Amino acid sequence: MMHRKTTLALLIGGAVALTGGAALAQKGETVKIAWIDALTGLTAATGQNQLKGFQFLAERFSQANSAGVKFQIVSFDNKLSPQETVNALQAAIDQGIRYVAQGTGTGPATAIIDFLNKYNERNPGKEVLFLNYAAVDPALTNEKCSFWHFRLDADTSMKMEALTTFMKDQADVKKVYLINQNYAHGHQVAKYAKENLARKRPDVQIVGEDLTPLAQTRDFAPYIAKIKASGADTVITGNWSSDLTLLVKAANDGGLNAKFYTYYAPVSGTPTAMGANAAGRVYAVGVMPYEAPAGRKLMDEYKAKFKDDFYTAQIYNAYTLLSAAMTKAKSTEPVKVAAALEGLEVNSLSGAVTMRKSDHQLQQTVYISQWQKAGAKPYDYSVENTGYNFRTVKTFEPYVASTPTSCQMKRPAGL
Repeated sequence: MMHRKTTLALLIGGAVALTGGAALAQKGETVKIAWIDALTGLTAATGQNQLKGFQFLAERFSQANSAGVKFQIVSFDNKLSPQETVNALQAAIDQGIRYVAQGTGTGPATAIIDFLNKYNERNPGKEVLFLNYAAVDPALTNEKCSFWHFRLDADTSMKMEALTTFMKDQADVKKVYLINQNYAHGHQVAKYAKENLARKRPDVQIVGEDLTPLAQTRDFAPYIAKIKASGADTVITGNWSSDLTLLVKAANDGGLNAKFYTYYAPVSGTPTAMGANAAGRVYAVGVMPYEAPAGRKLMDEYKAKFKDDFYTAQIYNAYTLLSAAMTKAKSTEPVKVAAALEGLEVNSLSGAVTMRKSDHQLQQTVYISQWQKAGAKPYDYSVENTGYNFRTVKTFEPYVASTPTSCQMKRPAGL
């Protein structure tokens, strides 16, 4: 946890005192962030929720932050396509935007990293920085690591480390079925699940495995039939958005009573699909506890404004990290801000987080939560007005979920 006071801690709705007497060369500047993610297609609900989150917090942080800057979000719909992502990124650069945020899908994230590696080398003084808030393929901070890329979410391996450490002590987990999306993240979920369970619970059987096309499947009933036939008591899935919502709906309709260990059950649409039928049977691994006072205050204000749920704590981290780094660098120039981000520690909605210098992977607490009926405070939040929410059942400090990196960071000359 934090061992020293910091000028960057921000309570939503409160004010931040700027460093007394310090000259802030960037004070009054407007920092534009190009938000590039899907606003159409089967994953549109997720994109729309996260865009609103970025816009909502841009407004809040613009009112008061340690760097004295204003934040503005410029949105682009990439239709979940890497090529559309590159087109949008070029359009953002043409508008003079120097920061980009993306999180839905490894393909678009990889496209951004590859583009910026080349663009920034060829355009000194015009560099662009990438804030990855949800693309969690470990490769992005290992063999594909880049000085221009900072990941704000815990990666797939970190979440699986926490998830399987929790599952290790669950005696009812005996037969596991793996169902994931057929792209990098889904492959990694299956890979790490098998490796970790073999190491921590060698008695557990993997009784089936499926990979489904990303955001294309509309009927998961055939997959649910296979899971039931396998005798699985547990399902592990990294599915998100429509691929999880429709999977859970099919499980309820098909009478599948297995427990689900998920990465993204809180994401738009899935809680409603779970409803009362999933109470006690669905778990989620993530970085945002519903009970944390600062997070709850933000959730309540977001819901009052949008009639929607805020569930992406990484968005908050984007602003705290940028504000602190710009204060430290006394600049909004991406090269200087990137250097200031390395090793930086700030307060999140639920404790301290640190940007690891070696690979730009944020180190943070990871939580296991269970879908339960809402109760007395602080467990009274109603997700998607269902009367249910995710209650924390296990907390893993950053060192527990942290995983090693093979990154060989190539830094600009002089850094």
